[in-house]
Amino acid sequence: MSDILQPIILPAWIVSLPLVAAGLSVVLPNIGRRAAFVTAAAISVLVAMLGKEVLRQGTVRMQVGGWPPPLGIELVADGLSVVMLAVAAVVIGAATLYATGYLRRDRASRAFWPLWFFLWSALNALFLAGDIFNLYVTLELLGLSAVSLVALSRTNEALPAAMRYLLVSLTGSLSYLMGVALLYAAKGTLNLNLLAAAQPGSPALVTAFALMAAGLIMKSALFPLHFWLPPAHASAPAPVSAALSALVVKASFYILIRLWLAIFEPFVNPTTAQLLGALGVAAIIWGSVQALAAERLKLLVAYSTVAQIGYLFLIFPLTLISDTGQTAWQGGFYFVISHACAKAAIFLAAGNVMHSIGHDRINELTGIVRRLPVSMFAFALAGVSLIGLPPSGGFIAKWLYLNAALTGGQWWWCAFILLGGLLATAYVFRFFSRAFSHAPDIVPGRPVPRMMEWTAFTLALCAILLGLTAPAVIRLLMAGKPI
Repeated sequence: MSDILQPIILPAWIVSLPLVAAGLSVVLPNIGRRAAFVTAAAISVLVAMLGKEVLRQGTVRMQVGGWPPPLGIELVADGLSVVMLAVAAVVIGAATLYATGYLRRDRASRAFWPLWFFLWSALNALFLAGDIFNLYVTLELLGLSAVSLVALSRTNEALPAAMRYLLVSLTGSLSYLMGVALLYAAKGTLNLNLLAAAQPGSPALVTAFALMAAGLIMKSALFPLHFWLPPAHASAPAPVSAALSALVVKASFYILIRLWLAIFEPFVNPTTAQLLGALGVAAIIWGSVQALAAERLKLLVAYSTVAQIGYLFLIFPLTLISDTGQTAWQGGFYFVISHACAKAAIFLAAGNVMHSIGHDRINELTGIVRRLPVSMFAFALAGVSLIGLPPSGGFIAKWLYLNAALTGGQWWWCAFILLGGLLATAYVFRFFSRAFSHAPDIVPGRPVPRMMEWTAFTLALCAILLGLTAPAVIRLLMAGKPI
């Protein structure tokens, strides 16, 4: 037993177990629910073991099949990848428990589990990939499984949303792949570590950076390339919406950061960084305004994701300042973590509303707190993190951003960060003004399973607790010196 759980092969197990569960779910359709519980527990244990090893020795590298780079495939785990694996384990594990109560026992349910496990495996492989081509492969597999999961709801809105998502995903992947081809032609290797050691200075590298960045920004739904995200996230089944918003759109951002750290940092000049920051600010404002105008709860939450993604791209202008760069990195990825837990909780709470009364039209949700008090409390806790109030993880992330901006002399970003918090307060309380209003009669509907309500609450509580565990999380994040 100790041989098969050696630290060096833990990455392979983390990628393979969801694939095994996906295969079993295809061959034995009725085993999906039981495989979900076992897989969620096993992945959580394996990620914890890998995190302990990364804290002990730094970066863990595994050469698949014993073939070293540049010929072989390398899986690499450092603090950043382990934190992302842990977030994926928490969010997908919680959404898996939620899905066991949310899904009906029909054909859509039998198709859900293989696609769900496949998405989880693709995410884990992406966070561990050590070369730019395998990053492309995992990103493509992730997109295809995400599109299929969106279409599973089989509503009139879901199918066109899934098709739009598919076209955008393929376009972004093609742009990224063209950049990969240029890099391989220029440097003769695909391994990130070897590419980092290669000398820059070729026009092909600049073109590769532009193509790869454009594809990843499109997949990250940064304004104005966000048009596909709200309909896809709003029309997907609730556990799928939670995974898409919390993790899938962050995967392309994760790759963009990895490429910047390893290869493209010399090409990111202050003008490019300020432009990305300006697009982030535009996303914060536009997404928040659209959330304020949304008529459906899930659409409000989806536009909130557009706004919150804007915060991530403030990392580019803030990290160019050498004195505050590390603080900005920590703030950016703490935002990734806290937003993942908070937004997943909100989507699951919105799913409980849909499950109970059959719709999510905000104007018709007056007094819903009387029927779903736990879900509304979860929504409130997650909203605290989205707004950035203490003691939440969202507060820690924004505090680190504000500290980096003020210390580095880029005070204007502070104004937009605070403005985003005020706008988030407005759209969160817009829903609460309905949900907590007095209603003469309780909203009719069917009961929601306790597991569905408490799963949303647990994720929201995680978003709050992240504000109290920041030193430990940041210590793990910096293990292996990813930055």
